[in-house]
Amino acid sequence: MQSEYFIVKLEQGSKEWLEWRHKGIGASDAPTVMGENRFEKPSNLMRQKRSPVKLNNQPNERMALGTQLEPEARSLYISRTGNQVEPVCIQSSRYDWLRASLDGLTLIGDAVVEIKCGASVYRRVFEYRAVPDYYYGQVQHILAITGLSSLDFWCYWPGSPAILLPVDRNDTYIEKLIQRESEFWEGVIHGNS
Repeated sequence: MQSEYFIVKLEQGSKEWLEWRHKGIGASDAPTVMGENRFEKPSNLMRQKRSPVKLNNQPNERMALGTQLEPEARSLYISRTGNQVEPVCIQSSRYDWLRASLDGLTLIGDAVVEIKCGASVYRRVFEYRAVPDYYYGQVQHILAITGLSSLDFWCYWPGSPAILLPVDRNDTYIEKLIQRESEFWEGVIHGNS
């Protein structure tokens, strides 16, 4: 299912970006909605989406480090692949609530990268050569919006060789994902859980 999208001009991390994210389901919300996030229950995410947006939410130490390392990781990805990517926010033209803050998208939209800069995710990807289950929904959410057939999962940790994992689109999973996200968003809007 190819879904058309448009670019939303927002600076990631800004007040406007936080408000925009709050008004839809982002890629990082997808694993929670699918019940694949061992750190957060769908009911907790539902409460957050129904409440006013938190504009002063401080990232934890690991998230802050990942954000800090991301530009360096993106530069290495560009050097290795030749894909000139920039961080960008996109929103589905078909489903207003379907959104993603991408770590990198080419200008013509033919390649997308999801960057992870954590020691634990790096170790796991290095060991198993696969995207951890708790990120699978996130990457398929991105593929659902972009309509692309694959995504580059780029794992970076300073002092270690970066890992590039191509992730194929899974239309069967995406169909379930869109259905579940649609039901979840109906619950946010109409107060169903």
